[in-house]
Amino acid sequence: MLEPLRQGLPPIDPGAVSSSASCALPARYEAVRGARAFTSATLDRWEMSERFDDVALVVSELVTNALRHALPADAAHDEGLNPPVRLHLMRWASRLVCAVRDPSGESPEARGGEEDFAAESGRGLFLVESFSDSWGWHPLAGTLRGKVVWALFRVGPEQQAVPGPRLP
Repeated sequence: MLEPLRQGLPPIDPGAVSSSASCALPARYEAVRGARAFTSATLDRWEMSERFDDVALVVSELVTNALRHALPADAAHDEGLNPPVRLHLMRWASRLVCAVRDPSGESPEARGGEEDFAAESGRGLFLVESFSDSWGWHPLAGTLRGKVVWALFRVGPEQQAVPGPRLP
């Protein structure tokens, strides 16, 4: 189990964000394709399309994890006005954050021990860690239930050379 981690996350002050975009995602795996399309359109609008490959991979993994591990059994039938999964993209001058909100209060589970690179699942958080500059999660407060899992990318003129995937 991972402890909540806020370190490295920019302040969640709407006034500090230079741009943001958000979309609700249905409780179906086809939502991953929609999340990628939303990410592509948003990065194009922000003139950041060169970051699409890494950001879209991370978005895909975060959304897939939310759909696979964080939804109650009746989520597909009870979406109503409060969809169970939401993707947020937030841009600062030097940082881009992808955050996925889901209704589960359970912490993300990273697979420990030896990685099975031939397995068809179980590498999501490893990929998120490899392609983003940092990531973490935190529980929601107030009237919202669940958590937000986020990944941060350095962008802009202050961006340092970001290495490719970090392999063990």
